[in-house]
Amino acid sequence: MTAKTKALIAGGIALAVLVTGGIATAAIGGLPGSSTAAPSASSTPQPSESADPTRSATEIGRAFLDDYVIDSGAAAGRVVRRDQGGDTVSEGQAYGMLVAVALGDEKTFDSIWSWTTTHLQQKDGLMAWRWDDGKIVDDEPASDADMDMTRALLLAGKTFDSTTYTREGKTLGAHVLDDMTTVTPLGRILLPGVWAQGSGPWSYNPSYAAPAAFDELAKSTGDARWSELARGSRKVTTRILESAALPSDWAQVKTDGTVVPLPGPTGDSGTVEYGYDAGRVAIRFADSCAPADQKIAAKLAAPLSGKDPLPMQLDLGGSPLSQDQSPLGYVARAGALAADGQDDAARRDLQRADELAQSTPTYYGAAWDALGALQLQTDSLGACAPLKGQ
Repeated sequence: MTAKTKALIAGGIALAVLVTGGIATAAIGGLPGSSTAAPSASSTPQPSESADPTRSATEIGRAFLDDYVIDSGAAAGRVVRRDQGGDTVSEGQAYGMLVAVALGDEKTFDSIWSWTTTHLQQKDGLMAWRWDDGKIVDDEPASDADMDMTRALLLAGKTFDSTTYTREGKTLGAHVLDDMTTVTPLGRILLPGVWAQGSGPWSYNPSYAAPAAFDELAKSTGDARWSELARGSRKVTTRILESAALPSDWAQVKTDGTVVPLPGPTGDSGTVEYGYDAGRVAIRFADSCAPADQKIAAKLAAPLSGKDPLPMQLDLGGSPLSQDQSPLGYVARAGALAADGQDDAARRDLQRADELAQSTPTYYGAAWDALGALQLQTDSLGACAPLKGQ
């Protein structure tokens, strides 16, 4: 996940047009704040000496929990980014909760949620983004993490027959709606954090949209804003893909309804790219039950195809910006291919993702290796897995 920033988006920005792979994109200058690099490709966990090329989704999920979740003592339930200094982010806690509920592991789920509420939850009900060395070091919430936690809690309520989890999921979701969404000319959108509130333009991360979670919350709460959020998110992503083959990590929704790809949360530095954030778009839209969402995921199949190996960072036309690989890249393409009906190719990419996750272990790669397998191949996360039973 790209680092969260407290800077507010300012008006009166200057546009500089970049052309990447034949696709016109825009970099924004003069904005306050900064963002850090994408997740590190280096890793502390040791590569597997006997990689299993045929691990099931359940086995991949179990490996993630075993490798990255502390299972005993006072720190039980903390998801550790072992390859990034040993810190913890709300995103990781959410991933752990999703994997645990998908596996039906109530003990691990409860420990992760308990650690999260004890160490990350703020007075406003939202979660601080980053914890390190015994304390919160960035108290800004990240909406993707809080949305994934909300989804996990609702699923846990059903899976573990817990009215408490269901209530807590609805409550957290309400905080997200109240504090991290806004209405734009394209409809209601999920803002990346509280810091992005304002009268516009609005910072937007396409990969934070969680169509399956929006749908579940709309059904379980009856709050029309969830359906508005699903429609608005779909419109913004569609607008991006009208002028680019791939979604950008970050974008800006302007007050006239146009959407401009950005190189970072505030657009003041970096490269406009499809990378470690945008890779999640295909996966999140592919496991939605809405045909319009699956169509968005399927549209990404063509620009991601024909690359072997598949770089994680591409320009918006699909040309490589580096040679670094990540399991996320292959899982993302698998999601797009599955949504496009190319099931055999999708399964091959899921296998490639798992092989890479075992040979070059990283927290982020392992998380999306597990989540991708579970979301695309099983119904354990409650949505419409395109490769279910295959």
